Amino acid sequence: MAAISFFTESVTYNLPQKLKIKKWLKTSIEKEGFKLGELNFIFCSDEYLLGINQQYLNHDTYTDIITFDNSEEEKLIVSDIFISIERVKENAITFKTDAFDEVCRIMMHGTLHLLGYKDKGKAAKALMTQKEDEHLGYRAEAGLI
Repeated sequence: MAAISFFTESVTYNLPQKLKIKKWLKTSIEKEGFKLGELNFIFCSDEYLLGINQQYLNHDTYTDIITFDNSEEEKLIVSDIFISIERVKENAITFKTDAFDEVCRIMMHGTLHLLGYKDKGKAAKALMTQKEDEHLGYRAEAGLI
């Protein structure tokens, strides 16, 4: 059964407009020719995500997002995406954008990784940013903006 769920770990965060966000993400996934299986977003603290980064990726650095692709079928999205809400809020200040817009951007960033987009290297990063912008534009269809 197709499902998008939102959870928190070691932070208090209430994502607004959950139903509209689910519609937006599902639309974006389908526009890229994929099917939604199960997509879990876990909003957490910097320290919680650092622990995951150390344990599973052997990286001793803070990050804003870690995406685990649990798909066993091609073109079927099954994933857990961990997002540091502290990093996202800091990014919003750094990039002079609204915190909700930055949450949407980072959620889409993780989703795009599941759709096969990369962000290592100049060309790949440029394409990722282009796709983020494109899919952020689809929020209007879901009534998010």
